[in-house]
Amino acid sequence: MIKIKEAFQSGKAFIGFLTAGDPSLEKTEEYIVAMAEAGADLIEIGIPFSDPIAEGPVIQEADIRALAAGTTADGIFEMVRSVRKKVRVPLVFMTYLNPVFHYGMERFCRRCAESGISGLIVPDLPFEEKGELAPACRSCGIELVSMIAPTSEERIRRIAAEAEGFLYVVSSMGVTGVRSEITTDIGAMTAAAKSVSDVPCAVGFGISTPQQAAEMARHADGVIVGSAIVKIIAQYGENASDHIFHYVKEMKDGLRSFRNVGK
Repeated sequence: MIKIKEAFQSGKAFIGFLTAGDPSLEKTEEYIVAMAEAGADLIEIGIPFSDPIAEGPVIQEADIRALAAGTTADGIFEMVRSVRKKVRVPLVFMTYLNPVFHYGMERFCRRCAESGISGLIVPDLPFEEKGELAPACRSCGIELVSMIAPTSEERIRRIAAEAEGFLYVVSSMGVTGVRSEITTDIGAMTAAAKSVSDVPCAVGFGISTPQQAAEMARHADGVIVGSAIVKIIAQYGENASDHIFHYVKEMKDGLRSFRNVGK
């Protein structure tokens, strides 16, 4: 199984997100390949859900489109199994506890391992309650990614100390979506995390431009971009592949430039 840490072994990591089944699972597979070829180091695959509480309007609408297209968990697993043969980068699911619970936690994690998923991100699973899912993940070799937010404060060190794969640093309060400015003290958050753990930190929520990515890369090991990619898919639908490729390449090139002139 490909481990998440591989995404962070060649400088600052670019992590891209898209919603499975938007506009179809066949196109999702095509877009994952395009992202990997453009330089994405890790790809998050969102499992569409009817109540995605951490998501802003862009990803909510993608979930609605995917569900209306008949996207199912079993279909997503088969798509991942297929695309795993074409890409070498780590793949992780972004999902919610309800779909995992109803599928069956052990069965869900087993299917993740069989299809080639490296990790899970579950925004509505509090750190203190991760014991519900962690044993099933552990038994299947799936890393359960923890999240820290600007409000985590004294909990940051406790969460980071037990982090697996990478630590998802939420840049801003609220839901996902493109932001014109990010004012959170990311440096303080990542410094607190790194004081107790060497697990990579990747910053997400609101990043959409190479300039924002480079700014976040000053403090973190990678950046996560979701809504900006999902907006491209919403705009171009089944013809989004080239647009995704060029956008991801531009973002990754920005991070490469930072690596070359930064440290």
